Amino acid sequence: MGEYGYECEPELHKTWTSKLICHALPCPCAVTDLSLVRFITAELTRGYFLEHNEAKYTERRERVYTCLRIPKELEKLMTFGFFLCLDAFLYVFTLLPLRVLLALLRLLTVPCCGLSGSRLLQPAQVCDVLKGFIMVLCYSMMSYVDYSMMYHLIRGQSVIKLYIIYNMLEVADRLFSSFGQDILDALYWTATEPKEKKRAHIGVIPHFLMAVLYVFLHAILIMVQATTLNVAFNSHNKSLLTIMMSNNFVEIKGSVFKKFEKNNLFQMSNSDIKERFTNYILLLIVCLRNMEQFSWNPDHLWVLFPDVVMVIASEVAVDVVKHAFITKFNDISADVYGEYRASLAFDLVSSRQKNAYTDYSDSVSRRMGFIPLPLALLLIRVVTSSVKIQGSLSFMCVLLFYLGMITLKVLNSIVLLGTSCGFVKEANMEEKLFDPPPSVASSRANSRAHRTKHVHVSAHQGKTQLLSLSLSKLGKLYVISTPTLPKSDSDTFLTTPDEDNDDKIINADTGLEEEGLKHRTPKKDLLEIDRFTICGNRID
Repeated sequence: MGEYGYECEPELHKTWTSKLICHALPCPCAVTDLSLVRFITAELTRGYFLEHNEAKYTERRERVYTCLRIPKELEKLMTFGFFLCLDAFLYVFTLLPLRVLLALLRLLTVPCCGLSGSRLLQPAQVCDVLKGFIMVLCYSMMSYVDYSMMYHLIRGQSVIKLYIIYNMLEVADRLFSSFGQDILDALYWTATEPKEKKRAHIGVIPHFLMAVLYVFLHAILIMVQATTLNVAFNSHNKSLLTIMMSNNFVEIKGSVFKKFEKNNLFQMSNSDIKERFTNYILLLIVCLRNMEQFSWNPDHLWVLFPDVVMVIASEVAVDVVKHAFITKFNDISADVYGEYRASLAFDLVSSRQKNAYTDYSDSVSRRMGFIPLPLALLLIRVVTSSVKIQGSLSFMCVLLFYLGMITLKVLNSIVLLGTSCGFVKEANMEEKLFDPPPSVASSRANSRAHRTKHVHVSAHQGKTQLLSLSLSKLGKLYVISTPTLPKSDSDTFLTTPDEDNDDKIINADTGLEEEGLKHRTPKKDLLEIDRFTICGNRID
């Protein structure tokens, strides 16, 4: 008999009672006892307990807290990265000219002093002289480019055509940044490579000409970007500016629904830092050009101010929303941005050591894809054409401004160095500062050994797993017993999480996992990620 005195089918009653249904509802076998009043009463009085699935709801709450922490942690990283880019950018205007003068002075004085055994210039000085010559030649070439003619040519185009042009320019800027630093690095290494090594290059002059051509073309590209943005600011209905701002929100659609590991998010974060700093410089150029057209009337600056704030606010909002949803969908903690800051700080601290193998400005270029030479060249071209220097008083103002820039550069470097030392110490990365610089030969040997390594899994008595490693280069065969080792949390610090276990194959005879069919991608340290940052959505 059922609970209400009716005949119940045993199987149906068992199925019904096995489910977590509120006891206010009768057994479905007692159909005649059901009524609308009883059903409504059950719906109004039934209850449930969230603690029965505590882990699920705790995880959902932590996701909400992570999303709320993202704006603060992201802006900390963006602020730190902004001052890193500013330091590298100010270096071109302040210390680089002084270093070039010192190198040229040494080049003139060393032969006169009779120091024939010593090198004329140190490798760093050679790189500085090359940078100085590139800037001088490119500036002389930029002087033949008419900014006003370019402005009116772009202004005569339709809105939709300008929107397409601006998107094409953004893509071209990323491609130029990707290949440009390789061109500059090739020039620096070709000019400073030890002479005893066998020549495997086309010569310093061809590399120098390629570098000059690259910097000039990249500067022209950024000038077209700035001119398009200037046209958008000066349009009457602001339709072009609105379309260009909406393009930032399209970036959310192309990013948040993709798979991101910790390294890929680091790449995209560096790309966002570079993009935000570049946009600030473009806005500065637009304001300078507009103020020149209105005879430096300060009232016009307040006319431009709302549009500038709107562009900056949209950029910040897009970055916050994009990173918040990427971390949510990929289960990435907000603490990862602290690791990113530590990695950027490590570059700054390591560049100040005696065994440093690169200049800090070049390190920023490789890490973020930010190359300051074309942007600095364009800013110099705009300032010199917008500001007229006449009389001794004007030259005195220029000298004071230059001294102020040097002071700002030095103070910024001191604060950044102290802050970076704190970040490196918090991340326990001091021991990495004393590691030797990575060599190309060792990295190639490791990659070649990884490609030629064949793993064969066999089992003895179901207890140990034997790996037969066949190294084709050495021609030796090793049999290594690999027991299962405990894995600590420190193994995953600043590395990409392991891939899914989809490529593991279970042997039906031994019950062991075989990984011989797929080669895993080795874990990459955040310190090894360089210019690929411009491709923020690149998945290894």
